[in-house]
Amino acid sequence: MSTRARKKSLDTRIATLGPARIPSPLTYCHFVPDDQLVPIRVSTEDLDDGEQENDVLFEPAGPRADIFFDSSKVKAAIVTCGGLCPGINDVIRAIVMEAHHNYNMAATLGIRYGLQGFIPKYGHEIVELNPGNVANIHEFGGTVLGSSRGPQQPEDIVDALERSNIGVLFVIGGDGTLKAAQKIHEEVSRRGARISVIGVPKTIDNDINLVTQSFGFDTAVEKATEAIRCAHTEAIGAQGGVGLVKLMGRESGFIAAQATLALKEVNYVLVPEDPFQLQGENGLLPSLEKRLASRRHAVIVVAEGAGQHLLEQSGKTDASGNLVLGDIASLLSLEIATHFKSRDLPITLKYIDPSYMIRSVPANSNDRVYCGFLGQFAVHAAMAGKTGMVVSKVYGRFVHLPLELVTRKRKKLDLASDYWRAVLESTGQFEVSPMRGEGGAPHCI
Repeated sequence: MSTRARKKSLDTRIATLGPARIPSPLTYCHFVPDDQLVPIRVSTEDLDDGEQENDVLFEPAGPRADIFFDSSKVKAAIVTCGGLCPGINDVIRAIVMEAHHNYNMAATLGIRYGLQGFIPKYGHEIVELNPGNVANIHEFGGTVLGSSRGPQQPEDIVDALERSNIGVLFVIGGDGTLKAAQKIHEEVSRRGARISVIGVPKTIDNDINLVTQSFGFDTAVEKATEAIRCAHTEAIGAQGGVGLVKLMGRESGFIAAQATLALKEVNYVLVPEDPFQLQGENGLLPSLEKRLASRRHAVIVVAEGAGQHLLEQSGKTDASGNLVLGDIASLLSLEIATHFKSRDLPITLKYIDPSYMIRSVPANSNDRVYCGFLGQFAVHAAMAGKTGMVVSKVYGRFVHLPLELVTRKRKKLDLASDYWRAVLESTGQFEVSPMRGEGGAPHCI
């Protein structure tokens, strides 16, 4: 496999299966020169520790004039892994339509129930995908292929790809899935096989490194604001009303933060990146007591991974290798009730958890457009012989990103950013965070 060397602060080189010598069957579009690079200014949180904000060169996404595969003879496979997310079916549909109508690929196969679908012992049938059977899947949430969690051996997966004579593997998944895709790519490379491995980042938490916004995030925020609106309505309907909404976000609080900015009714937003106290001078409970005394109602939004330092940790992991989280919402409900009962202060607490509703809904119009581009660009990259990469949008430009780069770390909220400052200005919760800068100023200012 060959690479074109370029060096900036990040290694953004994209591997290829070999020289692209076959003229593209596409005749109606502008082709991206294969040696073109685009500079994109990335911020310090996207870089490794100690590196300064600067322009990084990326390979732009899009069709190439010459392709690697004879499109009429190559077969592709699509697999979806991990949790559900709005827009998965849209990406599947876009890949199938692009592969069939514009490249006339020999076949596009759907792998059922995640990486398990490659392993014979599970007995999952492979399905052939075509414009007829994917035409309407974007109208529904979830994934028409099914999904699963848990590791499978990359050697077994590459064996299955070779048995089925598959030349392109499209992997739609989050951090753990993309790490698995990287291992599959490494095994393909070790064997010298001509199989392209292309990832499409999927995470409702929006926590994939360098991916400015993952598909489904816009829909998730839209649905989350509906839950917050309901919590606010419940809260103002009773004296001492408290609306508590738990949203997704294991390690990153982007959905909670964005939904808070979208609907200015949130008084406290609690995220994994910013530890908080329950009691004491900067504690949530004393602050909530003051809030209810003056305004008679409050709305709290908490990401599922927030406040884990307050909970006993089991040390257990789920099928994807993630630590099993403690239930922060239950703890907050108990502590709030106990605190106000001890002071003989009546409250009415309403708890809303819309997580599974948000995960399972169809994508909204913005995400549908985004998913369509991702699917098309993934096919363009594969046909050009690119491999070991994902296609995504980085600060407004669709580019190719190496799998190794996007799986290096989780993206998290920058507590020193203008974005987080805007969140705290919206809620007015400055006194809750125990993390303070010099002179007692909030750390985000």
